[in-house]
Amino acid sequence: MKVCFYTLGCKLNFSESSTLAREFIGGGHTRTEDFREADVCIINSCSVTEHADKKCRNIIRRIHKLNPEAIIAVTGCYAQLKPYEIAAIEGVDIVLSNNDKGDMYKAVVELGKKGVRQEVTSCSTEELTRFFAAFSSGDRTRAFLKVQDGCDYCCSYCTIHNARGASRNMPISNLIAEAKTIAAEGHKEIVITGVNTGDFGRTTGESFADLLRELDKVEGIERYRISSIEPNLLTDEIIDICAASKKFQPHFHIPIQSGCDRVLKDMRRRYNTAMFKARIEAVRKAMPDAFIGIDVIAGFPGESDEDFQMTYNFLEALAPAFLHVFPFSARANTPAAAMKNKVQDSIKTLRAARLEELCSRLHRQFYEKYVGTEANVLWESSPKAGWMYGFTENYIKVKMPFDRSLINTTERVRLIKVDEECEMLAEKLNN
Repeated sequence: MKVCFYTLGCKLNFSESSTLAREFIGGGHTRTEDFREADVCIINSCSVTEHADKKCRNIIRRIHKLNPEAIIAVTGCYAQLKPYEIAAIEGVDIVLSNNDKGDMYKAVVELGKKGVRQEVTSCSTEELTRFFAAFSSGDRTRAFLKVQDGCDYCCSYCTIHNARGASRNMPISNLIAEAKTIAAEGHKEIVITGVNTGDFGRTTGESFADLLRELDKVEGIERYRISSIEPNLLTDEIIDICAASKKFQPHFHIPIQSGCDRVLKDMRRRYNTAMFKARIEAVRKAMPDAFIGIDVIAGFPGESDEDFQMTYNFLEALAPAFLHVFPFSARANTPAAAMKNKVQDSIKTLRAARLEELCSRLHRQFYEKYVGTEANVLWESSPKAGWMYGFTENYIKVKMPFDRSLINTTERVRLIKVDEECEMLAEKLNN
């Protein structure tokens, strides 16, 4: 049986899909990248925006049109929130809730045996209690290790609590065992991922700082990155651990969502701009070269022109290395969906475009600061137009003429030029 996977959304979904793929391969099946030759197509869905839902529906319809005999199985957040909406799409055979995601292999095999054309599982948010242990593997230099699931924050615009349930995690000892497995497979870098990663420890009485200290001891792993962490959870203790470690990289992804305190309050975020600024300053004091990425939403209900300009000015002054910009998308059954004073789509588009322009400018400025300096680059495996790519400790994307012998090795290079695509050209130090 040939199985094809589509993974939409976050790194967490990627780690889960990779784990599901290992189970199928272990069962004697073959993974394929071409859905037209697949016997089974598995979609791990996202529902962070309406666009994500639409993308999932379009993929299902395309698969069924071009490969009508394939079993189509859908899981993930969209499947959790609207299982029967997905089940009603022609061609769908299996819909599994996030609670049952780990049962995908069993469901596919059983469906094949029985010849029955549909299985749907659903559960309430309160029933989302299972923890599907997952990490990515394959030909990538880096692996994504899932350390936490769920979120208790219930921000006014977000469906994640409904789709993923309450915050929960495995014990540190289990995660260290998984990190050792990742090291044994030859991966040099681990990205620590979760829904609300810094909230790790809710179900075991441990802390995220405890986890970082233990991961730092795992032999064979050269680099760690934290995929995303809430500003109120980015404590001085965590910053100090990262700054003192040779393995934890100076790279942080910290969502702000708005630079206006009134809007942050309406979003039900657990910080204000003063706290956020203090966290950024603490990171830069400990790690002056840190790459800082920030999430921001454009056009939240009630965001006036003055509110948006406040956000723009705040971010411009902070000068992060990158902005992840999201136009506001109203999600069903969230408080924000019922809020008045909706921002027109055309205005949201213009605001998002302004933030994207700011991102491009700040991103290039960050890169250009390091032209002429030396850095350690971990080279990746996928060539593109004769170039190979890798990242510095502080997440500058670097390229050099392809050399197969350098794949999955760390090399010290000189950074020589930022090209038109905002990629850093490098040369070997012995050139």
